[in-house]
Amino acid sequence: MTDSIVVMITCSSKREAGKIKKVLLEKRKVACVNIIPKVDSFFWWKGKIDSSLEVLLLAKTKKKMLRGIITLVKKIHSYEVPEVIALPIIGGNKNYLKWIEREVLVEGED
Repeated sequence: MTDSIVVMITCSSKREAGKIKKVLLEKRKVACVNIIPKVDSFFWWKGKIDSSLEVLLLAKTKKKMLRGIITLVKKIHSYEVPEVIALPIIGGNKNYLKWIEREVLVEGED
């Protein structure tokens, strides 16, 4: 098991996804972000089934960064309740996982 996670964030548009991606990368909260356009989302909202065409961000980072990522996303996201969820990375290319660890800067680290 690693300390790395994938954070999934849905956005209303590619523009919004780009803004969030830029903030997360510039603040070194994440090592990498993939933007997946045109995600058909279906969900319960305010007592009824709703749907939306969204953009999905997949951000690779360290587990200890999640709280800060959620705070940042909530400040700049257009949704009342933005989706920001994290999945553990249970394994993978060891060199890639080491790269994530090197590229994400936790406050207090040099």
